[in-house]
Amino acid sequence: MRHAEFAPFYRSAIGFDRLFQLLDQSAGYDSESTYPPYNIERTGENAYRITLAVAGFAQNELTIEVKEQTLSVAGEKAPDAAEKTYLHRGIAARAFERRFQLADHVDVTGAKFENGLLHVDLVRNVPESKKPRTIAIGTSGGVQQLEANAA
Repeated sequence: MRHAEFAPFYRSAIGFDRLFQLLDQSAGYDSESTYPPYNIERTGENAYRITLAVAGFAQNELTIEVKEQTLSVAGEKAPDAAEKTYLHRGIAARAFERRFQLADHVDVTGAKFENGLLHVDLVRNVPESKKPRTIAIGTSGGVQQLEANAA
């Protein structure tokens, strides 16, 4: 059994805290599908990329959908018109659906399909009201009244 260690991502990948927790939890179940294999990488300060290995699928056989903070990638092979006889079939062509739980304020910015890999780009857009801000510290010379309303 393969086990991926996601602990290093907790301190470096802001915005994916819940995602890595869910990945840790799902890794404990052998009944979970491991197809297709994927990578999650950090490409910038607030940018991420999920890469899925979808060999054997054409671009029009893949579907990407985002709904309620869940990214779903599905693939379904079109029926083959010509019956083929395989002596060995090692390239998986089964239908799949892989779901990723996205953190708050994480948006999908695009997807690219090349060389049998599907790259899904994500960016974390934190609103200005949610970003940390610096508060000036006053002196002990007195209390400053900011606003007063006459009654």
